[in-house]
Amino acid sequence: MPARKPAEKLFLNRELALLKFNERVLAQAEDPRTPLLERLRFVCIVGANLDEFFEIRISSIKEQLRQHPGVKGGDGVSPAESYQQISDAAHTLVARQYALLNNEIFPALAAEGVVLHLAQTWTPSQRAWAHEVFVREVMPLLTPIGLDPAHPFPRVSNKTLNFIVSLSGRDAFGRQASIAIVQAPRALPRLMKMPDELSGHANGYVMLTSFMQLFVGDLFPGMKVSGCYQWRVTRNSDLYVDDEEITNLRLALQGELTQRHFGDAVRLEIAETTTPELERFLMTEFSLDASAVYRVDGPVNLSRLMQLCNVVDRPDLKFSDFRGPVPVPFNATLRAKDLFGAIAERDRLLHHPYESFQPVIDFLTVAASDPAVMAIKQTIYRTGEDSELMTLLLAAARSGKEVTVVVELMARFDEQTNINWAARLEEVGAHVVYGVVGHKTHAKMSLVLRREKGRIRRYAHLGTGNYHPRTARLYTDFGLFTADPRICEDVDKVFAQLTGLGEQRKLKYLLQAPFTLHATMISMIRREARHARAGKPARIMAKMNSLLEPSVIEELYKASRAGVKIDLVVRGVCTLRPGVEGLSENITVRSIIGRFLEHSRVFYFLNEGEEATYISSADWMDRNFFRRVELATPILDPELKRRVIDEAFTYALRDNVQAWLQQPDGDYTRIKSRRKPFVMHQHLMQTVGSEGG
Repeated sequence: MPARKPAEKLFLNRELALLKFNERVLAQAEDPRTPLLERLRFVCIVGANLDEFFEIRISSIKEQLRQHPGVKGGDGVSPAESYQQISDAAHTLVARQYALLNNEIFPALAAEGVVLHLAQTWTPSQRAWAHEVFVREVMPLLTPIGLDPAHPFPRVSNKTLNFIVSLSGRDAFGRQASIAIVQAPRALPRLMKMPDELSGHANGYVMLTSFMQLFVGDLFPGMKVSGCYQWRVTRNSDLYVDDEEITNLRLALQGELTQRHFGDAVRLEIAETTTPELERFLMTEFSLDASAVYRVDGPVNLSRLMQLCNVVDRPDLKFSDFRGPVPVPFNATLRAKDLFGAIAERDRLLHHPYESFQPVIDFLTVAASDPAVMAIKQTIYRTGEDSELMTLLLAAARSGKEVTVVVELMARFDEQTNINWAARLEEVGAHVVYGVVGHKTHAKMSLVLRREKGRIRRYAHLGTGNYHPRTARLYTDFGLFTADPRICEDVDKVFAQLTGLGEQRKLKYLLQAPFTLHATMISMIRREARHARAGKPARIMAKMNSLLEPSVIEELYKASRAGVKIDLVVRGVCTLRPGVEGLSENITVRSIIGRFLEHSRVFYFLNEGEEATYISSADWMDRNFFRRVELATPILDPELKRRVIDEAFTYALRDNVQAWLQQPDGDYTRIKSRRKPFVMHQHLMQTVGSEGG
């Protein structure tokens, strides 16, 4: 066994790895095989991802620069060096986004009759229509602010669209003007449809920016406008709640949410044509240096272009419609005895989106109306503002059932939605708790207690994804229905632990963070290493969104050096370095990027042929192991276990179209093969997603 060089870096940079993930997403937009509007959608997804990247990750790096400038990260790089590398990579990625839009996607859309009419291209009749729209629908909602001692720079909210206007002349009061700010209210649509007869196309649209560029002078009568430039500032959006000081988490969080939109500025996006003087003015106003400024040739908020993907009715330019069927036996008549009887008969597995999320809704629909059901317990992390599931829980509580809901108020960017649901649930008498302060409740579980033949029987659903029907059509996730008394008893213990007080509950089958999940994963990795050293077959496979936790990575390195074959399917960030001689030559890391967002977490250990297989809510990250309540659920049914192994790993390792292989330096190469193309998502749509399941 070759020895590892002592100076060799064990870990890759987390932020650079996250940017690499977005490069892979952008590659979907660059791929001409992707339908045209879906290419635009992938560009918008990268834009939204970068927003959160700056709001959370760059904010964290800047905090390290202020507080711990000399402390190097796991990759051996100082915060200053790291920030420079990240900034360079982010600027390159953004430039690649806009070049793709302007050079390929917009021209291709125009050739298909989907046109963005820019102000400089308007005909006289188009201009007349646009001016009428501006005066009637846009101008009344705008508040121009001329900057002078009586009008200081306005308080600008996070990620809002703004315009900086250069002026000259004197106004009615004799004031000399030079700069004005116009903020675009969120109520204003960023895209407006031009009438077909004026556009000459069935799908002609005008961006709000174009209206502003041509008609902003109407806001400043008698003044000379020499320029109008769009800009947007991104702010630190991480929330801070003092675990030791708060007495009511909901009230504390509501107070913090009001300040989220006005955190420290971390990025400034400006129009490519903005003058250097106005750029310096904005940089000074937000205390930013040149590295934080992004000059862009197009909309400063690319995620808003997602609207175009949704409003244009061109199925030929999108992925073919797919709705996973309701599998047997859940496609039968919706009656309590049928549904609960089917789960009591044997464990049932769902794989979304290849199979419908409807059985989960039906599970709660039946439970809410079944007189034999005594209680419902549910965790909520993300569920959406218009949630059928939450409506069912409200109905169950109104009908007098014992309803307990663990609502995670700290689910990032869904805090207000969850606060609203918590209030509504409390109003109808549900027991609402917010989990454990300092530990987000990220576990996905639902429990129904039903009286059968004079005794209580439990039915559980445990999953890898959120109880969110809309994302269940886009994210790949596993869900398990079970009436196994051992697992259901464990679920009940976890609920009791979250709602009450007491020492750690001993679980028989479930692995729980922050108590047993990390230690058990370490133990199982070490067990495979022992088997390999003893000359026995040894194998580890794991599928997750992110792999960051250092001690797990170090144990995987040790297992690799012992001879364990390790296949990791990591969609997003992976700081492990695969394929390094003497360290990780037995480890492969691949990322699947395609039509659906890979979201399920699955852990597999050969264990001398017993094939220990778990589905989980947890990634292998510090926060999931130590600062969250997470679960990993064993798949005990042999047939379902084989399904999970195949659908999580076998097909992912065969994919030779949408799979990327991670290199030791953190770069990724797209897997190419002379074999017949195999696309995992397509295969599962055609097999698992076939009618009847």
